[in-house]
Formats: sequence, structure tokens, C-alpha cells
Amino acid sequence: MGLVTPESFDDREVAIIYIVGRMSEGKRVEQVLSAHAIDYAVDAEPFHGRVLGLIPVEYEGIGFYVLAAQAEICRGLLREAGLVQGLVGAEDD
Repeated sequence: MGLVTPESFDDREVAIIYIVGRMSEGKRVEQVLSAHAIDYAVDAEPFHGRVLGLIPVEYEGIGFYVLAAQAEICRGLLREAGLVQGLVGAEDD
């Protein structure tokens, strides 16, 4: 399993679990999800950052979506892999 089209989730509820801004980070997220046979879809997503730590800016990244029933498990897997910067909807947010 692994990368699927958003349409493959049919009418099932999905949740965004991670937003990446760098290709290398996206590859790591893909590796973790694929290693655990998790189906995921990706789509462009805005995210906010700061230039020089002061000026707010909006960037475009890639959002990773999974079935809502798997979201917390996937967030835990990503957290264990050290992928925490782009976690979305994590229980500690």
C-alpha cells in the first residue's frame, strides 16, 4: 500500500496528519507510512512560518491525508520517527 489518489478513499472520512515544506521531509513521511502499509493521499496545503523569526509568511507545502480512523496511529508512528514539526491535529497541540 502507500500513495493513493484522494478518490480511492471514496466517501470515507479522511484527516490531514502532516504538512511538509521540504521534499526530503516528505520522503521520510512517505517511508514511514509505506513501511506500515498505510494508504495516504497528498494535496497542496498552505502553512505558516516566519521570516527571520519575526515576519509571518504563508508557504505552500504538501499535506498528507489518511483515513480518519488511522490518524492518531499514523501521528504516533511519525512522532516515533522524529517527524514532529509538521504534525497536524496531534493530541498535544
